[in-house]
Amino acid sequence: MSLLKIKLHWQILIALVVAVFLGYLFGDQVKYIAWMGDIFLRLLKMIIIPLIFSSIVSGVTSMGSGKNLGRLGLKTLFYYMVTSLFAILTGLVMVNLIKPGVGVDMGLTANTGTFEAHESHISDIFVRMIPENIFQSLVNGDILSIIFFAILFGFFINAAKTKYQQTLTNFFDSAFDVMMQMTMFIIRFTPLGILGIVAKEVARNAEQLTSLAGSMAIYMLTVILALSIHAFITLPVIVKVVGRAHPFRHLKNMISPLLTAFSTSSSSATLPLTIEAVEKDSGVSNKITSFTLPLGATINMDGTALYECVAAMFIAQVYGIDLSFSQQMLVVVTALMASIGAAGIPMAGLVMITIILSAVNLPLEGVGLILAVDRILDMYRTSVNVWSDSCGAVIIAKSEGEKTLV
Repeated sequence: MSLLKIKLHWQILIALVVAVFLGYLFGDQVKYIAWMGDIFLRLLKMIIIPLIFSSIVSGVTSMGSGKNLGRLGLKTLFYYMVTSLFAILTGLVMVNLIKPGVGVDMGLTANTGTFEAHESHISDIFVRMIPENIFQSLVNGDILSIIFFAILFGFFINAAKTKYQQTLTNFFDSAFDVMMQMTMFIIRFTPLGILGIVAKEVARNAEQLTSLAGSMAIYMLTVILALSIHAFITLPVIVKVVGRAHPFRHLKNMISPLLTAFSTSSSSATLPLTIEAVEKDSGVSNKITSFTLPLGATINMDGTALYECVAAMFIAQVYGIDLSFSQQMLVVVTALMASIGAAGIPMAGLVMITIILSAVNLPLEGVGLILAVDRILDMYRTSVNVWSDSCGAVIIAKSEGEKTLV
């Protein structure tokens, strides 16, 4: 690991500690440094769409034949579905063992009417993948549609005549290289961005943070414990057994992306740093990372799926609703499908949970129970999402016969 990377790790850790103290001590006065976080997030969001589009097209064209694309795509999707299912089942077991909502007496004061507008059928997620207008999808930031179109575009570049294929391949390879150069420049300001983001959030939620030792503590503990089991036991075992790699050596390489994911609560915003760490430190080729990581940032939401399952069960327990085994299995399946459509942005999982509540006829007003602590849990589950994406890249690289550094 380079000295530059070690220095960046320390800078991020120092920024987190300083931000917490500033948020607690100065409250609203942190607005004078919060702008750094706002600018940092805007810079990251600025590069997400062109980075994802160029990286996927470049990655798909580098695979060559449709046979290769089919094999790699199948492996990637299979990994994402299996790990998300493992995460959901872990959450289901833990919430049934700990029962955080049993005996909780809380009043519903949050107005959850705004969430009702986001209800949709699970099948809509797959329909949305096909864009009616790709330019509109690019403007609106519809990541699923963009990824779908980018995969098709890259696939058919390989089917074009040789002279056109070479021209377009060189263009998107060049565009991707330029985007990565811009990305690494922006990443240099990560500590300053984290300082502004975290200080603002701590100041805004100071009262809620101090009251978490009450009735919501057990719920938080359940989510955190389940996420930890998945992150530090399930995923490392899969990396070790299936990928035949060293999971904790890879974890050490992922410190900067994971801290950034924890601070920003955005797997998409963390994507540039994830790609850099997996390629440079863990030794996975760009052919693998350019396809698996952007796709994973959109559809591989292990932490979000686990959280949605635990949250739905917690709400049922608070309302005194005893879900049958079949209803709990419906929660599992719905959480798996809903996680696919959860955008890699802060608080996206909170909106997606309304789909699960509707599927098992739980009151949507129950969302108000988890609003106060959602931001904190969002930070941790996003880190798990990013960690799972990176593990998938290593496993798939190993399955393709690559020699990695882990």
